[in-house]
Amino acid sequence: MTKFNKRAYGAAVIKSINSNYNADFSHQPRTLPDGRVYATDKALKYLVRNFWTKELSEKVMYYKRLNKDFNPFDLANSYNDFFKVDVSKQKKNEVLGNLLKCIDVKSFGATFAPKGPGIKDLNLSIHGAVQITHGLNQFVRGEIFSEQILSPFSNPGKEGDKEKSASTLGSQSKLREGHYVHGISVNPKNLEVLTALSGTDNHLSTEDIDKLKLGLRRGATYYDSSAKAGTDNELLLWVELKEGSKMVLPSFTELVKVLDTEKREIDLGGVQKLLAQDNVKSEIAKVEVFYNKAISTIVNKPEGALELDL
Repeated sequence: MTKFNKRAYGAAVIKSINSNYNADFSHQPRTLPDGRVYATDKALKYLVRNFWTKELSEKVMYYKRLNKDFNPFDLANSYNDFFKVDVSKQKKNEVLGNLLKCIDVKSFGATFAPKGPGIKDLNLSIHGAVQITHGLNQFVRGEIFSEQILSPFSNPGKEGDKEKSASTLGSQSKLREGHYVHGISVNPKNLEVLTALSGTDNHLSTEDIDKLKLGLRRGATYYDSSAKAGTDNELLLWVELKEGSKMVLPSFTELVKVLDTEKREIDLGGVQKLLAQDNVKSEIAKVEVFYNKAISTIVNKPEGALELDL
C-alpha cells in the first residue's frame, strides 16, 4: 500500500431533519450553554466506524462487540477475540503493531489500557492522524421539540400489584432542522514514531484516506435508526496540501454556513476567502467538494474546486 504523506483539511456537513443526530444523557439533542445545537466528534467517528465495519468489512478495533452472553467485551477480551491472541503473552511493540493494523486506530487514535490476569505494562496512547472537531449547527434556527410515544406494553408493578390497565407512555426529542459542520485535519506524521517503534510498516496509506473520505461522505446516511432517521451526509469539503507543505490552516467549522433560504444553500465563502490568499493558494494540491447536486446547492465554491458526487 502507498504511504499517504500529505496534510489535509476539510469539513463534513451532516444534515438533520426531524431527527436526533447526537443526544445527551437526557435524550435531547446536545446544546451549548448559549442554546446552540452541537454534536461531539465521537458521533461522527461512530458513524464512520459503523460504515467501515458493516459496508467495507475493515479492521475496526474500537467498536462494540458482544460475548456469548450478549454482554460487551472488556478491552482485553475484545483485543483477544479480535486478533485471536492472548494479550497477556504479548510484548508492547507486538500489541502496538496489531493496533496499527486497524484503520480506526490509525485514523482516530486510541487509548489502550487493558486489565486482567498476567497483563502488565501494556498501556498505550496513540495519537491518530485524523482529528475531527465537535460539529456545530451552522443553521440560523435550532428548534428542539418533544413528542409522546406509546409502548404496546405496560411496566410491571410490584409483586402482588394488580395488572395495569394502560400501556406505558414515553417521549422522544428531535431537532426540527440542523446542519452540523465538523472540522477535519489530517497529519500522517502523528503516527511516524509509533509505527517505527512497532517494527511494522503500518503507516496511514492512500487507501486508508480513500476509505476515510468514503465514510465521511456516506456514514451518516448509511446508519439508519429510529432516532437518526432524517440524519444524512450533506457535504464533504476536502483540501489536500502539496507533499512537504508545512502550511497550517485553521478549523473550517465556523467557515461554512448554511443559509436560511428556500434551497438551504451551503455557503463556503469563509473557506474560499482563506484559500484564495497567495501564501495558502501556492501550497494546495487539490480541493474537492462532494455533495448531491440534486438536493444541495453550493455558493462561493473555492477557486479550482472539483465538484464530485457524494
